[in-house]
Amino acid sequence: MSDLFGSDVGEDESAGLFETTSREENPPTNPAPGANSMNGHAPLAVRMRPRTLAEVVGQKHLLAPGAPLRRLVEGSGASSVLLYGPPGTGKTTLASLISGATGRRFEALSALSSGVKEVRGVIDLARRRLLSGEQTVLFIDEVHRFSKTQQDALLAAVENRIVLLVAATTENPSFSVVSPLLSRSLVLQLQTLTAEDVEALLERARTDERGLGGAIEIADDAMDHLVRLAAGDARRALTALEAAAGAALDQAGLDEKGEGQRPVLLDLATVEASVDKAAVRYDRDGDQHYDVISAFIKSIRGSDVDAALHYLARMLTAGEDPRFIARRLVVHASEDIGMADPTALQTATAAAQAVQLIGMPEARLALAQATIHLATAPKSGAVIAALGAAMADVAAGKAGLVPAHLRDGHYAGAEKLGNAVGYRYPHDHPDGVLPQQYPPNELVGVDYYQPTTHGSEREIAGRVEKLRRIVRG
Repeated sequence: MSDLFGSDVGEDESAGLFETTSREENPPTNPAPGANSMNGHAPLAVRMRPRTLAEVVGQKHLLAPGAPLRRLVEGSGASSVLLYGPPGTGKTTLASLISGATGRRFEALSALSSGVKEVRGVIDLARRRLLSGEQTVLFIDEVHRFSKTQQDALLAAVENRIVLLVAATTENPSFSVVSPLLSRSLVLQLQTLTAEDVEALLERARTDERGLGGAIEIADDAMDHLVRLAAGDARRALTALEAAAGAALDQAGLDEKGEGQRPVLLDLATVEASVDKAAVRYDRDGDQHYDVISAFIKSIRGSDVDAALHYLARMLTAGEDPRFIARRLVVHASEDIGMADPTALQTATAAAQAVQLIGMPEARLALAQATIHLATAPKSGAVIAALGAAMADVAAGKAGLVPAHLRDGHYAGAEKLGNAVGYRYPHDHPDGVLPQQYPPNELVGVDYYQPTTHGSEREIAGRVEKLRRIVRG
């Protein structure tokens, strides 16, 4: 089960999961996707691969009536596509369905093991097939791993529609695919499956004859745990279910189908034991969600880096949305650190961008780095205190007129009104700072920002005091 929670398992690395048709000159007509995998020895994820569009879970934003991806799958579209999304979201399945539409032939290459020679070989084969009116779908997994030269070798074939390219990548194609290929393809982003999607997938696998054929029942807490373990990855969900169901049936002395017997109950303990991963008591919509994130932020604020990492690990293990964690880190960087370490906000923002750019599971490292930075940084609540005090005064009605010399003077008649008259340009002074009133009269002399002596604010405190003396004269 080590691969179940691996950080970077390519879609072609699950044995047998992405078998394709032979590249012989006259191979047999393509079977429906998944038809070669109906034997009981194939992995559950292979047996349950969707055979029709109706069996695809998730990706509703791409499969609505008239949407480009639906038109391709239904055989009425002819655009090459780049499918961009996390592992286990259906990229290879959709490629297979596209190939099955209107009898297209399906060829697959993996960027991990193919070079320019293999690419040109498939294109030559597709060109010969096209002479007899047969179109070829070329599926390339992990296309971001292709070099520029390898990607360039595809351009003419894609542009002339010798092949219908369906390329899959887990990385943002804007950064990993050459511009000419990018401009010749539709870029469609697949989303991580929702908890409801994963549960529906597991339930279908439990009852379908291709799957477990009703041999097991799944306890509610066991189902919840399987959904959490999947983290939106269909392949991971089915692999975990297969391992857990196998263990439950072995304990009952039955085979996988359990024919003629009452269904065996798959409980939480069996799931935990079979995937060697303890359940995390964590409800993303309940008290634990709020309690754990609260403890996470308070541990960072309290500079306990180890406790902060513990709560981060709990959230990640339970399948918390990494974007939610990243947002909290960005807020915390200003709220509890601020100018004591101005680089904390940069680190937190970079982590949030990494979550968007590379996704999980790799982005968890950026979240951990940001957590460590923020937890070990000097702390200051001066930023939130300063803003809170300023907003309280505004709410109390302390919002006098803008001083005349600060008003906009870029229109006819402004000078007659006294606007911008007497404004002194700081850059004309050697120090870049000079005496001048900036706040409304009601707020002259009010100090909102009160720097601490922590970290960088120690230096800033002295600078702020000096600036106030100069500006206020």
